[in-house]
Amino acid sequence: MNGQIDWSELFFSANGRAARMPSLIAAMTLLIVAVFYEAIAGTTLHWITGWFVYPPLFYCSVCVLSKRLHDRGRSGWWAALVLVSVVAVWPQPHSFFDFVFTLVLIWAGVELGAMPGEAGANRYGPNPLGQALSLP
Repeated sequence: MNGQIDWSELFFSANGRAARMPSLIAAMTLLIVAVFYEAIAGTTLHWITGWFVYPPLFYCSVCVLSKRLHDRGRSGWWAALVLVSVVAVWPQPHSFFDFVFTLVLIWAGVELGAMPGEAGANRYGPNPLGQALSLP
């Protein structure tokens, strides 16, 4: 591991693991793109262009979340729960069930944003920070 981040692999591949900081930067980038798109797209334009904007954003989000979940030793399928929760509460919660989705997002924030990855290699690959940092 040479310490370099392969950003294209982070955004376009769900295989392997990703460290916390690059994952947070990638997630914030995707969120900023989504917010910027929402801000500039009017209602009519949104219905037309949303079909071209959201699928790539969704795919990249799945890849970033899966890699970070893999770093925590969890299946990438948990990304589905996180993304369903984001869609359910976007742009703001409205119903009681959105409270449950908000709790899922709080869990994801702590699990993926605050907790370090598993030390050493796991079933998803070697530690993205390198072997020197993963020794007990």
